[in-house]
Amino acid sequence: MRTTIAVVFGGQSSEHGVSCLTAREVLAVIDRDRYDVVPVGITPDGRWVEETAVWDDLEPGALPTVRDGFPPFSWDRVRDVDVVFPLLHGPWGEDGTIQGLFELAGVRYVGAGVMASAVGMDKPFTKTVFSAAGLPQLPYVTIQPWEWDAKRDRAEARIHALGLPVFVKPARAGSSSGVTPVHDWAQLEDAVLAARKFDPKVIVEAAAHAKREVECAVIQDERGMPVASEVGEILVAADTDHEYYDFEAKYLDGTSTNVVPADLPETVRQRIREYALQAFDAIGCEGLARVDFFLTSSVGGGLVINEINTMPGFTPFSMFPKLWQASGVEYPELVERLIQLALQRPLGLR
Repeated sequence: MRTTIAVVFGGQSSEHGVSCLTAREVLAVIDRDRYDVVPVGITPDGRWVEETAVWDDLEPGALPTVRDGFPPFSWDRVRDVDVVFPLLHGPWGEDGTIQGLFELAGVRYVGAGVMASAVGMDKPFTKTVFSAAGLPQLPYVTIQPWEWDAKRDRAEARIHALGLPVFVKPARAGSSSGVTPVHDWAQLEDAVLAARKFDPKVIVEAAAHAKREVECAVIQDERGMPVASEVGEILVAADTDHEYYDFEAKYLDGTSTNVVPADLPETVRQRIREYALQAFDAIGCEGLARVDFFLTSSVGGGLVINEINTMPGFTPFSMFPKLWQASGVEYPELVERLIQLALQRPLGLR
């Protein structure tokens, strides 16, 4: 019998368009001689449809969206597929919610389970776990919605203790959505309000001075053992308005460059790979992840971990496939490996 794969994309987060771009690339390389593929789009308002568009008519700098007019996809049909490839980024897709649906339905799926997805999506919880694992991080504070609303003076005092500059971020969002650098405390309230448009819980992090942003990818081998890729570096063109690696630089205007391998001593690249594997293990991740780091002078020229992404992008601009290509794994083989890992994974508690 042929294996049926449901590729799920879109979703209700701010990363809807990025998810669609990822799906376009993955759908193009899945071996249709081996698999029956069901493309399942989730509209921005949460409806599931059998979206068959490939978005070839996009204008430069535009992001696709799951559109109306396609047949609805019933949740009951999830039980009829052999494996789900959930190419969803952000809340309601990368945060354990849809993974819980697949667990209840008894369906295998690509990527991290419920707990690892939830921890990896929630930056404060990620940092708590990383701290327990002994991974180096920048100072930060978490501001709950009630604290900002009812205990503003206390919240501001905790943030001010970090010193300037800081980055204000939604606690549970990706692709730099809602992120604001703050260089003057007069900017703080607007930055918090911008972050709260995406998440009522906010995290404020000390800035990494003289930073370089480097990344490493992880997948499991056929035995389930995590394996780290080559290390890459993100470079944003200096003659632009981008102060950091923001959403536009990542996906829209072509001002960022992925350099693989990163121009770093082998001892540093090896330490990054070791930390990436440690982070993967710390949250109980499965399948795949991309782990992001800063090289910074603010902590003695050391390496600090920034975050882990349990469903990294597969777009043409994405670092994850480029890291594996530089490590000898081409894009179609990478997708095939992830599908096979999901098919081999037992159902129930693991």
